[in-house]
Amino acid sequence: MRSQISRAIKSLVDVEPHERLKLFLLTVAFFFVIAAYTIAKELKDSIFVAIVGQLYLPAAKLWTMVALVPAILLYAKLVDKMRRYHLLAFYSSAYALLGLVFAYFLGHPTIGIPNTDTNPYRIFGWVVYFFVEGYSPFVVSVFWAFANSINDPESAKKNYGLMVSGSKLGGMLSAGLAWMILANIGPFKTLAVTDTSKHQLLLGISSALLAVVPFVIFYLQRTVSGRYLHGYEAAYKVEKQRSKEGESSTGVLAGFKMLVKYPYVFGIFCIILFYEMIHTVLSFQRVTIARQGAESVAQVSSFLFKIVFVTHFIGFFISLIGTRYLLKRFGEKLCLMFVPVSTVLAFLYFKISGTQIAFLGFYVAIRSINYAFSYPVRESLYIPTVKEIKFKSKSWIDAFGTKFAKFSGMFFNYITYGWSPGAFAQAQTGFFSLVMGVWFVAAYMLGLRFERAIFNNEVIGSDPEPQAKTS
Repeated sequence: MRSQISRAIKSLVDVEPHERLKLFLLTVAFFFVIAAYTIAKELKDSIFVAIVGQLYLPAAKLWTMVALVPAILLYAKLVDKMRRYHLLAFYSSAYALLGLVFAYFLGHPTIGIPNTDTNPYRIFGWVVYFFVEGYSPFVVSVFWAFANSINDPESAKKNYGLMVSGSKLGGMLSAGLAWMILANIGPFKTLAVTDTSKHQLLLGISSALLAVVPFVIFYLQRTVSGRYLHGYEAAYKVEKQRSKEGESSTGVLAGFKMLVKYPYVFGIFCIILFYEMIHTVLSFQRVTIARQGAESVAQVSSFLFKIVFVTHFIGFFISLIGTRYLLKRFGEKLCLMFVPVSTVLAFLYFKISGTQIAFLGFYVAIRSINYAFSYPVRESLYIPTVKEIKFKSKSWIDAFGTKFAKFSGMFFNYITYGWSPGAFAQAQTGFFSLVMGVWFVAAYMLGLRFERAIFNNEVIGSDPEPQAKTS
């Protein structure tokens, strides 16, 4: 019995000797990225609602897409000018610094949280919202692009689950800390500060955590041998040849052009789109539940962080035990299909039960599966692609795929706001059924294309791919 347990534990953490240091440092960096992002992401909605108002959340999703356009064009320019680890260090440092600036102004009596007069003309609330919405395409996405550029498909299968489980520990730590500070529980029971000061403190902590990332990345670059930083060898050779021929700079719109040109890249866009549409509809309902009975913005934030803590806790075990096993056992295609299937099952549980607890269970389940399982599977799809897709197309997908999906979900919430419970339930069922059905088909087709690319040692994006070719 003891030997069986020992073998099981060893199989979970079995890593090739030459990959151990790289995996450890990537995990440490991701730990701090997600710890910081968890705080900022959950504060975003409660700060916006407190300053601007909940009914303007759909408009915020729409205007985020507009606000991020110049930022993405600048990012695309930097991709051509900077080395990949410099790019991650730059954006981590920039967001850490800006986070401290916003933390300071949260306490301003006119533009900050102390002013309880919510209206759409309070610009600071919009700016903070846009800032945090940019965190995904310019910090989390850049981290994954960097990781995908230095790992091959086999390494991703073996190691991405472990890397994500490390990030879940970071998410649990920061979410638990925020929950205790906002709710005045545990060691913070006697913390005598205002709601505003609590939010300032948490955003400051988020910035401090993110500031660690550049040091970890530079240490990785200096200590890990260059031959273990090639990633997918076929893609590395293509990019090296392009660099020799002076074709490495492809312009600020290359990522968008490849998103439209290659069905494979558009397929990645679609599976992100479908998840985010469902998540946004549920997230709006989650905020509504959080506001019921809450007497302050701190109580709203505390409720949200409690849910996030549970999400990261469940996600930790999914990524540690399930992600690696399922990827090695079934491969990317079946794992991609598992995500919409599990979403359907969780939704059926919610519809049968029909309780608030069942709704929260549904929300936590799909979010845990997304971050702990779907994310590493989805990110591994970028490995057999050229740099422009890994970095530039990915930024367009993570910025506009998620933001367009969130706007679509918030638009659904907007038009169904005030409907009777029965009418809303029918509309939600129809909307979710359509999205999940198309999601399953897209996942199947995308998985087929990935397997073909790996089998044939292809590099997607290195030459023209016919528009009709999807499998």
